[in-house]
Amino acid sequence: MRTLITVAAAAAAFVAAPAFAQDATYAQDPAATATEPAPAVEAPDGTSGIGFEPYVAILGGWEQFDSERTKAGIPLVPRDNKLNGSLVEGILGFNVPLGPVFVGAEGSASKGISGDIDWDYGAAGRFGVRAGDSGLIYGKVGYRWVNFAAFGNDSRDYHEMTYGAGFEVGPKDIGLGGITGNSGVRLRGEVSTFGSAHSFRPMLGLTTHF
Repeated sequence: MRTLITVAAAAAAFVAAPAFAQDATYAQDPAATATEPAPAVEAPDGTSGIGFEPYVAILGGWEQFDSERTKAGIPLVPRDNKLNGSLVEGILGFNVPLGPVFVGAEGSASKGISGDIDWDYGAAGRFGVRAGDSGLIYGKVGYRWVNFAAFGNDSRDYHEMTYGAGFEVGPKDIGLGGITGNSGVRLRGEVSTFGSAHSFRPMLGLTTHF
């Protein structure tokens, strides 16, 4: 009987020893009990998801206004001779990436090349999602002032809210990976309107991010 008790005690000690040693290791190693750090927020391309990204852009396009009375007070013109013209636009702005989404703001100034528009300027906020290696899909809301060459040199400025949507696509997204990296030059296209859909303004150009 005494021999049986001795064997049982030895077996129990043999089984308990590894577990005790493991508990001692965890107790002595802070790294074993430390909480794992939360994963960093990343953009779709694997880069840091939080940052500040200034940019400049040059766009070209065209805008046509309708023939309805608006809050801006633009004079009515014959329906067969709607106010319109081609434009070149310069933009200065910034993005604040927040993981897979972003917010930002920009200011713009445009000059009429031909047609009824002399120049315009404004500011807008942008918000949207980051797509692919360096692409963006966004909406924008802002305010814009427009001056028409068709109304003479002393024409007043007409102003109202603007709304738009667009995209940017970077080199990697169009098969030119390795030229400018995650930022750099992107193709930008957008459509916007003056007031509550009182104009149609498609624009296309290049955006350079820093």
